[in-house]
Amino acid sequence: MHTSSHHSPTDTLESFTSFTGSFKGLTLVATPIGNLGDFSLRAIEVLTKSDLILCEDTRTTAPLLKKYGITTKTEALHEHNERQRIPSLITSLQTGKTIALVSDAGMPLLSDPGFQLVQAAIQADIPITAIPGPNAALTALVLSGLPPYPFLFSGFPPSRQSARKKSFTHIQNAEQNGLTATLIWYEAPHRLVETLEDLVSVFGAERPAVVTRELTKRFEEIRRGTLQELALFYTQNAPRGEITLLLGPSLQNTPTTSSQTLDTILLSLLQSYSVKDASTLLARATGVPKKILYTRALTLSHQ
Repeated sequence: MHTSSHHSPTDTLESFTSFTGSFKGLTLVATPIGNLGDFSLRAIEVLTKSDLILCEDTRTTAPLLKKYGITTKTEALHEHNERQRIPSLITSLQTGKTIALVSDAGMPLLSDPGFQLVQAAIQADIPITAIPGPNAALTALVLSGLPPYPFLFSGFPPSRQSARKKSFTHIQNAEQNGLTATLIWYEAPHRLVETLEDLVSVFGAERPAVVTRELTKRFEEIRRGTLQELALFYTQNAPRGEITLLLGPSLQNTPTTSSQTLDTILLSLLQSYSVKDASTLLARATGVPKKILYTRALTLSHQ
């Protein structure tokens, strides 16, 4: 046992906050997904000491800032203005300003604005750090009872049914070629039933699934069942609030197209098509990533 350098919890807290306080650059700050008590001490300090807080919607963030007495200037950064705002924000960061980025709820960038700004900051060699915290997808995952990893988070499914079913079919094609993962989406309450029905049509009625609602809030709900059972339940009980939808991994994870079969098809296609066109055609037909097929087609074409 080491007794020479004892650190109290207060010392540890001070070491964290002193690092945070001296940081100059862009900080991505996680905010509560429902319960305001989930806001971290470090997040409060960073927002208090920043020169500017970029919010997805300043009106949504205002109650949180008011609760913790944070009076830092706020400005909006959302999908409609992010690209235009970047040059001036990068200039501010280069002159030594400390800027914090928050979304309406949870971790910034995950189905929220900020990715373009982060890319621009990296290219400009501006320091970036993050204050970790609440995230609906991970909270739902650990509560679901489904395998926690690997998982595939896809944000919101497309709002149009044709595009939504197409995106689900792409994932199902990947499963047929070996993908085994718990699948996670966010969804709006008024589209939940349609989305569940589309999942039934693509993945089958008996696939295990979970719907979580209002995580960390008073009426938190975690409902587990098959896709068919959940579709029926929410047809009869209109859902409200913030929703995270999870689909258990495929129970039949044996690839339907073996690598040997793919080689045979590729060799056949290469007799009539270029390497690029052959790999593109087969990628569309099987759902196997085009890069993988292109590399294989290149090898086969030189044999």
